Amino acid sequence: MKMLITGGAGFIGCNAVYRFLQRGAAVTIYDNLSRRGAQSNLDWLHARHGADAFTLIEADVRDADRLAAAARGQDVIIHYAGQVTVTTSVQDPRFDFEANALGTFNALEAARMSGSNPIFLYSSTNKVYGGMEEVGLIEGETRYSYRDFPNGVPETYPLDFHSPYGCSKGTGDQYVRDYARIYGLRSVVFRQSSIYGPRQFGIEDQGWIAWFVIAALTGKPITIYGDGKQVRDVLYIDNLIDVYEAAITQIDRVAGQVFNVGGGPGNTLTIWTETGPLLEKLLGRKIPVGRGDWRPGDQRICVMDIRKAQSVLGWSPTVSPLEGVQKLYQWVVENRSLFD
Repeated sequence: MKMLITGGAGFIGCNAVYRFLQRGAAVTIYDNLSRRGAQSNLDWLHARHGADAFTLIEADVRDADRLAAAARGQDVIIHYAGQVTVTTSVQDPRFDFEANALGTFNALEAARMSGSNPIFLYSSTNKVYGGMEEVGLIEGETRYSYRDFPNGVPETYPLDFHSPYGCSKGTGDQYVRDYARIYGLRSVVFRQSSIYGPRQFGIEDQGWIAWFVIAALTGKPITIYGDGKQVRDVLYIDNLIDVYEAAITQIDRVAGQVFNVGGGPGNTLTIWTETGPLLEKLLGRKIPVGRGDWRPGDQRICVMDIRKAQSVLGWSPTVSPLEGVQKLYQWVVENRSLFD
């Protein structure tokens, strides 16, 4: 099986490359190597699989010609590359649009013209549902919960592309769906929630669990925006790659579909009232934090309804937040030099 993985040097991408190399796939990574940790992730892949284990194309998804050339003859294209933070999208909406909306369009066109009818899997986001301000909430002592969505927000919930990032990722989301309808592309959209795990070089604006672990261990300041009771469903990286594998093996059944992919209601953490004590127990000391005002569009709770993926793909999360955070913490401890 020949695979093209855009953004393959990033956190999610390199873990996917690792998995599919284990499966014997011939993998091409397409990445501009702009993200912190990209070279370290490539070095890790080489150390685990050998110097010639994969092909690297150092290029940008905004380069339609390079992307089209990379896609020719591929059996599977997994599109992870793009701009990943809401704050950057607000500061530079043109770059965000070009990296995400235009970049995804370029990837789709590359797949359509590849001559090999590839499977196309797209990494979308829960941000396509917007701020969900109209959703009824119940405020508890340490966390929020949904009043009307005990199983989380379903794929049928109205789309509301809040923020330039939401617009650009949502544009790609809908293009990927429509290329299945109009061109018969064997595409699947995954609307992903909070993904975390080893090889994640989290920053304050993206990858919040990894950022808290890294900051706690290196003494960097941590700021909690809002009251810290915000709830997120969290999904360990290995379980995310599991669902991509499931879609590839069942593509004839699931082409053209959209799936919410997250921890679901059984795998949630609050931003700080629960995550903070968990990290303090691992660290063996209190963690000082600063406080900031609520950030625009910050959802009190965001939990995905993952029953469709469970039913259709036969997939479910298997790594609990406690186990997953411990694995991430241990990886940061063992790779402390990467964060100094």
